[in-house]
Amino acid sequence: MATTVVYPYAKINVGLHVLEKRADGFHNIETLFVPHKLCDILEITDARKTDKDVRLFLYGLPVPGSESENLCVKAYRLLAQKYKLTPVDIHLYKQIPPGAGLGGGSSDAAFCIQLLDKHFSLGLTRQEKHHYAMQMGSDVPFFLQSAPFMPYMATGRGDVLTPFSVDLSEYHIELRFPKVWISTSHAYEGLRLKKHNTALKDLLLQPIDSWKYIIENDFEETVFEKHPQIEQYKTALYTEGAVYASMTGSGSAVFGLFRI
Repeated sequence: MATTVVYPYAKINVGLHVLEKRADGFHNIETLFVPHKLCDILEITDARKTDKDVRLFLYGLPVPGSESENLCVKAYRLLAQKYKLTPVDIHLYKQIPPGAGLGGGSSDAAFCIQLLDKHFSLGLTRQEKHHYAMQMGSDVPFFLQSAPFMPYMATGRGDVLTPFSVDLSEYHIELRFPKVWISTSHAYEGLRLKKHNTALKDLLLQPIDSWKYIIENDFEETVFEKHPQIEQYKTALYTEGAVYASMTGSGSAVFGLFRI
């Protein structure tokens, strides 16, 4: 019985500027994706004695939504539209909290595409993987990068990725998890667009000690209004000595950079 295991990792957003709403209903953004070692565990095995195309077995943290809505299941069925895939069992151990802005679901989707490609020897090109990834989420392509665990500046919908050199070797990243689940779509619905006079990539070139005053996550304003406890977590990180602290993505997780 064939089996393969991978470890989809999390990401944090250092700065997040929402620039404008696009004609296709999405938003143009600029943000820095920084990989984080927190990861899920994903395994695919050949299924036996089942009349289902794919079965999902979840462990660890609870995941909202039905099985058919899970991005790993969607990845399988997306590929199955073109390729003849035999039934599989997907085992997913969740350690990245859903609805936290850490990209856990997107990472699972990206790793599932790569895992299915390997499992079935599909020979997908990089462009084909990107095509399938974009159908499942704007940040899914980030987790397909051939040079993982390096920061990327993300523009467009979050899918235009450019390697970005920033030295965080003298810092460790602390995560905090307010007990709030935030839908990205709802966060966008409440967002108030603001004008940014300086591109995020230029702000990130400034000394890290100054980031506290110049690097913003545009979602914080309205998310903090609805969920003030998240702001309290951010404030606590500064009290603990963080050089920079922020909510990641559309929340609810927050992180702090601490000198080693």
